[in-house]
Amino acid sequence: MATGWGSLLQDEQQLEELARQAVDRALAEGVLLRTSQAPSSSDVVSYAPFTLFPSRVPSALLEQAYAVQADFNLLVDAVSQNAVFLEQTLSSTIKRDSFTARLFDIHKQVLKEGIAQTVFLGLNRSDYMFQCNPDGSTALKQIEINTISASFGGLASRTPAVHRHVLSILGKTKEAAKILSNNPSKGLAMGIAKAWELYGSVKNIHVIRRRFEDVSEKGSLDQDRRLFMDGQEVAVVYFRDGYMPSHYSLQNWEARLLLERSCAVKCPDIATQLAGTKKVQQELSRVGVLESLLPGQPQAVARLRATFAGLYSLDLGEEGDQAITKAIAAPSCFVLKPQREGGGNNLYGEEMVQALGRLKDSEERASYILMEKIEPEPFRNCLLRPGSPARVVQCISELGIFGVYVREGKTLVMNKHVGHLLRTKAIEHADGGVAAGVAVLDNPYPV
Repeated sequence: MATGWGSLLQDEQQLEELARQAVDRALAEGVLLRTSQAPSSSDVVSYAPFTLFPSRVPSALLEQAYAVQADFNLLVDAVSQNAVFLEQTLSSTIKRDSFTARLFDIHKQVLKEGIAQTVFLGLNRSDYMFQCNPDGSTALKQIEINTISASFGGLASRTPAVHRHVLSILGKTKEAAKILSNNPSKGLAMGIAKAWELYGSVKNIHVIRRRFEDVSEKGSLDQDRRLFMDGQEVAVVYFRDGYMPSHYSLQNWEARLLLERSCAVKCPDIATQLAGTKKVQQELSRVGVLESLLPGQPQAVARLRATFAGLYSLDLGEEGDQAITKAIAAPSCFVLKPQREGGGNNLYGEEMVQALGRLKDSEERASYILMEKIEPEPFRNCLLRPGSPARVVQCISELGIFGVYVREGKTLVMNKHVGHLLRTKAIEHADGGVAAGVAVLDNPYPV
């Protein structure tokens, strides 16, 4: 996908002036992040890194990604309700991955006591790249689905105005009009509000932000397992934290269990977090699994399967041995993925080969999956970062689609897509997102 901004990217003086104006507009639009020097303070902020120009995305693939999001919402919800599937799928992983094992222990405790929660809220983001095939065609291939703390809905809502402004400065008003309106933050908020309403709350929505430590010290359940913080009943719990081992101390694990035992709407509940693990993603690609989870829905199954890249189990046995042999023989064609979220965890190339050599005779290999490496066509764009000069580099993009679903008991009352996120990074970086300091915010320019 060659960009349409080739000549503009060659004029350094014009780029510098455009970059200054783009940054000013980003600041005015609230495209802001706290700084790495003071990550806990809002006294000093800077603009979030972004591309100077929107990046071209095939319209057909963008439409396909939107069309399949409701199917992914249904699939995640189905997996979260299928305790037998989760236990069978994660049985080998939890033997060697202590973090997933702790999450699964809480899941089992909640099932044993009985699930008090009756309203379920999913705020997901399914991420894709555009595979460039040998014949020059492109295909939408899923990287992962994020079921906890699916971020950047707010910033993605603010960046379209920045790129429209840049193109308008250049007199490209027709091109500016092609930048899609995008407001995932509104759709995500609507999902939270619907869950709050179905919980039975009648007052205006009041939002508080608390750490796991605060929950441990001041959170409590009454005899009906209603959750209280500082004497206030809590209807909805949204986890902005809790997806990495470093987020948990013993006290924090106890707080998570307290929250999961409550009848408050958790986003996500523990089963939905487990549904987003890499091992579940790999197992969903097996023949017949989608059909068993979504019976009587062959069209949804076909839409989902069309987005799957090759996914391979590394469990001990012949299947896992064959996958390892393939990856070592062609390391540029595969990615080794642990059961972790947050970016920067995957292994590529020689680093992957060394890890597989170390793991091949160990049960620890079951805590990883192997995935076919998606190969998008690189393109040029200009990346803007605080404290760095504007850089024109070869890039690749990653498209995320935000999805929202709300279920009351067994009845799905909301299931929709609510917006998109495009992130772009220099091809020199194999892994990592915006929060990791690798990718930058972008907007799709449909072609």
